[in-house]
Amino acid sequence: MKEPIRFIRQKIFTLLNGNVSYSGANIPVYNRVPSSQSEPYIIVYSADSAQTNQNQSDFIVECITRIEVVTAFFSDDGGELQVNDIVESILELIKTSTTDYFDLTSNNFNVFTSNINGVAYSNDDDDEKTYYRAIIDIANRVQQN
Repeated sequence: MKEPIRFIRQKIFTLLNGNVSYSGANIPVYNRVPSSQSEPYIIVYSADSAQTNQNQSDFIVECITRIEVVTAFFSDDGGELQVNDIVESILELIKTSTTDYFDLTSNNFNVFTSNINGVAYSNDDDDEKTYYRAIIDIANRVQQN
C-alpha cells in the first residue's frame, strides 16, 4: 500500500499558493511557517490517513488534510471578518463542484470522494495581539491504482 496524503497536500498547496489574496495582498501558503512571517498566512498539513477498505486488488484510504488560516490584530484593531473572507476564497478554489476531485492519476491514485468536513473557528489573545484562526478539514477517499 502506498501513502497518497502527500500528493493531496501538494495539490492543495499548488492550488492555493499565489491564488489567495486579501485587500490586494497575496496570502502566503506554508507547510511550516517561518518565524519571521507576519499574519495573515495559510498552513497546509496532513492530519490523518486511514485504510477504509481492502480487497484482493485495491487499497482505499481516507486522507484528512487541514488548511489553517491565521490572522492577527493588535489590541482592538480587527476581527474575525478577515479570516472569514480568506476561508471563503479557499473554499471557492478547493470545491468548484460536487465532482471535481484532485487528479492523482500520474501518482497511480484515483480520488473518488472529496468532502469539506467542516471549518472550526477560534481566537486567542496574548499580551499584544488577538489571533483569529480557521481550520478547514478536507476528507478525500483515494484508491490506489
